[in-house]
Amino acid sequence: MGNIESTGAAAGLWDIAVPARPARLMGVEMAGFRGRTADPVDIKVIPHPALTVFIDFGDGRLVDDTNDRHLRGGIFAGFLPGSVRGLGAEIDCLQIRLSPAIAYRVLGTCAEAAAMTPLEELWGSDAERLRERLQAAGSWDERFAIAETALVQHYETGRAVDPEVAFAWRRMVHSRGRIRVERLAAEVGWSRKRLWSRFGSQIGLGPKRAAQLVRFDRAAHRLAAGHNAALVAADTGYADQSHLSRDVVAIAGITPAALAAAPWLAVDGDAWAGQAGPPPADRGRPRP
Repeated sequence: MGNIESTGAAAGLWDIAVPARPARLMGVEMAGFRGRTADPVDIKVIPHPALTVFIDFGDGRLVDDTNDRHLRGGIFAGFLPGSVRGLGAEIDCLQIRLSPAIAYRVLGTCAEAAAMTPLEELWGSDAERLRERLQAAGSWDERFAIAETALVQHYETGRAVDPEVAFAWRRMVHSRGRIRVERLAAEVGWSRKRLWSRFGSQIGLGPKRAAQLVRFDRAAHRLAAGHNAALVAADTGYADQSHLSRDVVAIAGITPAALAAAPWLAVDGDAWAGQAGPPPADRGRPRP
């Protein structure tokens, strides 16, 4: 396991723990966050093209300002809107990022059906038992191992997405959101209408919206790294800087300048070293 002190705009907020080896399931990344602050931290969540399970052991919670909903404990967060914030002063939280195809299989739902849902509603009593075991664990290494075992068990009994849908998602990720729906449909041998329907019901977003989110994520990390907005727009497939700005405001609810300084992104290079751009694709089987 690696322990990394947070840096950049989030300096002093958390210590970050990461697994020593890749997860057994392709399309899964985990990180642990721990720290205390004199005053509660209020951090805007930046949307990204992966789904996240938050399992909190401190006083942390997620708040959706659109409906004044507060959740804590074990939470499944889908493709979160820009209206969600993370709050807390005593941070002790395990975050598990899942590719949408993996999330559908291990959680039994897609992002559209559960944008921000207590994990107990998806896993029943298994969720509470998992949280208790994680809280009692003596180290982050133990926590990662316990969480991974639970994910693999649910993966082995869960229902997979259609192979065509999994392929379409991988192509979307690898193209960084710059592939047209018509081409995807042709490559999988489906009509555009069928791909739209099956992709949406299993991934949780329509193909066009999913591609938009993948492209936004790439641009967001380029902006956070200090790159010029006009160059980021040109390099990530936007028509111009104005197009990029409109997408950032529509998806994240803030301007590109505010996005570039967002503390939520400042730790990504440490916590999600392999996921600073688009998330890993699901290749459909556990590692040995």
